[in-house]
Amino acid sequence: MVPSDVGLRQTGCGAVTWRGLRNRFGIAAPRVAVRAHVPWYWRALATGLVLSLSVAFGAWLYDLVREVTGRDGHSPEQVRVLRERIVELEQELVAARSSTSAGGSALQIERTTQEELARQVKLLEEEKARLREDLALFENLAATEAAAAGLTIRGLHVEPDKSPGQYRYRLLVALQGATKEREFKGSLQLAVSLRRGDKNDMLTLPAAKDPDRQRFALSFRHFRRVEGTFQVPEGTVPISVEVRLLQDGATKASQSVTL
Repeated sequence: MVPSDVGLRQTGCGAVTWRGLRNRFGIAAPRVAVRAHVPWYWRALATGLVLSLSVAFGAWLYDLVREVTGRDGHSPEQVRVLRERIVELEQELVAARSSTSAGGSALQIERTTQEELARQVKLLEEEKARLREDLALFENLAATEAAAAGLTIRGLHVEPDKSPGQYRYRLLVALQGATKEREFKGSLQLAVSLRRGDKNDMLTLPAAKDPDRQRFALSFRHFRRVEGTFQVPEGTVPISVEVRLLQDGATKASQSVTL
């Protein structure tokens, strides 16, 4: 019986020993950090270096703040110079803008002047062409005066105007022969042939109830240059225009032109 007790105690001791080893070296064992040994003088040197860098950075930052805020002995002069330079730059910028504006204004004036001159040249050319046309008409009237007598219409022209659907006409009316001593008093009438799609239509101006009929009234003694405009309905195209001189409701002269 004695050996049996001893075996139990050994078995129990063995179990305790194995459990202790497992707790010390197993998964549940506490972690151990292995660090290299650093001598104390190296640590002191590193600490001193960090402190020196901190002091140097603080001194640099302090000097920078003094320069920016003007608290240094030389900073007010530097600030004054910088301010003067800023003022000079602002003045140069204003001068540059003024020069640019003046140059742009001069360019605009030159462009406007050129456009105005071109417009005047165009008007003069048109006036010159009309005068030449009138001269040719007068020469023709003088040549045919003995052969023909009465009212005549010469030089009828119809052309598109600036606005869509608007047309401008011009013509010369004259009294020839013995009738030129009398004064003509009547009106002008326009008969405009129109095309709308595949259909033809007629526009008579002035209309029967046109409140502006007075602008077609006409009176002259020898000759007169007549100019005006008319508007066609939207969607129509003029094909031809006939101009009539009316007196007391009767047609005294007429001339037509195909567009």
